[in-house]
Formats: sequence, structure tokens, C-alpha cells
Amino acid sequence: MGRQHKEKRTKPQRRRNPFLYLCGWIFQIILVMLFAYVLVYFFGQSRTNVGQSMDATISGGDKVLLDELTYKFSAPKRGDIIAFKPNGSENSHSYIKRVIGLPGETIQIIDGMIYINGNVYLEEKDYPAITDAGLASEPITLSSTEYFVLGDNRNNSEDSRYADVGNVETSDIEGKVWFIISPSEHFGFVN
Repeated sequence: MGRQHKEKRTKPQRRRNPFLYLCGWIFQIILVMLFAYVLVYFFGQSRTNVGQSMDATISGGDKVLLDELTYKFSAPKRGDIIAFKPNGSENSHSYIKRVIGLPGETIQIIDGMIYINGNVYLEEKDYPAITDAGLASEPITLSSTEYFVLGDNRNNSEDSRYADVGNVETSDIEGKVWFIISPSEHFGFVN
């Protein structure tokens, strides 16, 4: 018996359709560009902090990133740091402040202490006692779309205690401040 010659069977190579191959690459590029756009648009908008009202959390001149997506699905929480246009003024620079009072609450400042709905609000951080209560020396009741904000540098801040800023409307909030990108010595997440 002779040896049977076994032929190697090779699969015929499928020839790629160049059009489909190109379409696949174009689809992937568009997908990556779309993902990058969403990231930059919702998490990469930047603002510069003007003044010393947020010292020691954010210094004057610090450039910060905003999270614009979170507030499309949920409301700001007490303690959040937000960027907003005071009184909706498009000509004004963005203000950066900390949310203290939430919609429907009554805020008052008595003897340097913040009261929310008649109870003393004890903050996690040690901020200086407030020396000027401004408009909050009398009770301020927030509407269902308003927030009361303060700067962390309580005695050097133009915030909801003053008529020029007042209560912040939900529609005037640009986003949540989440990251400091410059200068490099302040680089990092915002508390």
C-alpha cells in the first residue's frame, strides 16, 4: 500500500470588502470623537475663580472644571460648590460659591451662626464666624427653585447675603465645581 498523500486543506482567505473596512474605521473614529465631545462638554468646561471669597478651598485665579451633567439628573446638594451667573446676567463673570440653603428652606444668620429652618447648621469644616449677616439677619425663605450660597471665606465674600447676588435660581447654575486644573500647586479634586 502506498502512502496516501494528505493535502493540507487551507481555508480560502476571505477577501475583505474595502468599503466595509473603511466604514468600520469611520464608525470607530466618530464614536471616539462623540465620546470625547461629551466628556469635554459636560465635564471639561472651565471657569476661573475671581477674588478671595472661596479661600482656602479655591484661591483667586484658580481655574476649575465644571460637571454640567450631574445637575441635569439631580439637584445641587448642601455643601456642593457651584458656578453660577448672578441674577442670570450673561455679562457677568461666573461666581463660585458653596450651597448652604436648599429650595423651600428658611435661612437666617444670628450671632455669626447659620440657622436652617430654625436649627443651627453645624458645618464639617471650620469656617470663620460670620461678622456681617447682610440680608440674612432677617429670615430668608427660599422658593422651590432657589438656593442660598456662601463663600468659604465668609467675611470676604459677595454671596446670597447681599442683594447684588441674592438667592441663586436653578436656571442660573452652570454646574458643579469638581476639579482645579491650574495653577499646578492647587491641582486636584475640590472638597
